[in-house]
Amino acid sequence: MSAPQAERETEVVLVGAGIMSTTLGLLLKELSPGLAIEMYEVLEREAQESSGAWNNAGTGHAALCELNYTPQRPDGSIDISKALEVNTEFDLSRQLWSYLIAQGAIDKPEAFIHAVPHMSFVQGAENVEFLKRRHAALTAHHCYRGMEYTEDRDQLADWVPLVMDGREPNEIVAATRMVTGADVDYGALTHALLSHLKGTGGFAVHFRHRVTGLEHLPDGRWRVQVKDLDSGQRQSVNTRFVFLGAGGGALPLLQKSEIPEGRGYAGFPVSGIWLRTDHAQVADRHKAKVYGKAASGSPPMSVPHLDARVIEGERHLLFGPYAGFSSKFLKHGHYTDMFRSIRPDNIGPMLAVGRHQLKLTEYLGGQVMESQSKRFDALRAFYPQLSESDWRLQVAGQRVQIIKRDPQQRGILEFGTEIVHAADGSLAALLGASPGASTAVAIMLGVLEQCFGQELKDAWSDRLKEMIPSYGKSLIEDAELCRRVRAQTAEVLHLQNV
Repeated sequence: MSAPQAERETEVVLVGAGIMSTTLGLLLKELSPGLAIEMYEVLEREAQESSGAWNNAGTGHAALCELNYTPQRPDGSIDISKALEVNTEFDLSRQLWSYLIAQGAIDKPEAFIHAVPHMSFVQGAENVEFLKRRHAALTAHHCYRGMEYTEDRDQLADWVPLVMDGREPNEIVAATRMVTGADVDYGALTHALLSHLKGTGGFAVHFRHRVTGLEHLPDGRWRVQVKDLDSGQRQSVNTRFVFLGAGGGALPLLQKSEIPEGRGYAGFPVSGIWLRTDHAQVADRHKAKVYGKAASGSPPMSVPHLDARVIEGERHLLFGPYAGFSSKFLKHGHYTDMFRSIRPDNIGPMLAVGRHQLKLTEYLGGQVMESQSKRFDALRAFYPQLSESDWRLQVAGQRVQIIKRDPQQRGILEFGTEIVHAADGSLAALLGASPGASTAVAIMLGVLEQCFGQELKDAWSDRLKEMIPSYGKSLIEDAELCRRVRAQTAEVLHLQNV
């Protein structure tokens, strides 16, 4: 083994070459063009894990159709607070992408985004009543202006012919539709952002490089230890800020950092499988994202949906995802990942979650053992006249859900995303899953606020408002600003507006 090289210096180290790290790198470069940034990725190219189109279950989440974002309260009313949060976070992404297109940093919107209606589809009288109340609650707010609701079968047949063809005439069904929805290929977007970053001065990306260690130095900087997987050569890079955006691989790196804020965190990996068809005759007849209701005890990422996708310029249709369990933290990871992440400080929360999540355990076990015929039965609920020979399995990416201590020092399982950062702002790690990529801009703005607060206060705030006009304002509260921003971004991104 070769001896370590002399230490190198940089200002920012980004670990992982997915949508999160590239978004943060781009924001930092736009705000401070002279900043020296190094990116390290263990695989041979960018966006090969959760950001990749075939791995990513979220393709433009804006809380338009995902029923898990609008839970029913005990009194029967609908809580729309989470939906409004996710909905307007996607607006931040739309604004940044529009800015980058206008600046020529991204060539054209069709490279990564397409207009696709988002729909919720339910069956049975009880679910129809829920959807009706949900529609009423959402459309009372300006953020959901234009949402359509129907129980009319002719209207539904026009919207989603595959879903209605061959359906029993006495079946009670209903749907909502938002034509403002989008399909986003986050792999293609990551490629576009990274291509732009490569053309800026002071930025370098290193593929096939693994971060093996993190040491917090007395002067507040970090020594990042890196191994070149091709040559075997090791090096150290000193930096004042580290972002751990390596998907499921962020948790082991957070543990290596040994910051107190990372104590008690663990991960629960969930794998996924799609049914996929590339038959043009099928895909061309379904031009919507149609979401149903999740099974009892299932994680949010397992909400069933018949999903129109545009990947590498071709139309595809996916159904799923079917959840499963793998102890890997990454699709290209190792089966020992989860076991190697167990520490004295997180074993208590893990055991507590195991005791209190028996329904989830049973659900995942059932999904793992589910036969192919059962998978097709689930698809038939959305597509009654399917031909099984048109479909094949597509393995999705890994999601690592957050396990952490609650205020009573027990363990809780969370299904969102969370930034864990050092008290001095010198390191941040992104943990969790959905809505993930769709709200990457909102999440990375959170990193800037937590770790670059002084820079934002002194010099960056005005520049950030040029890039994201609604930054620092609330689209939930300001109806006119919301209308104006959505009209502007829809025009640039070639999306529908209402």
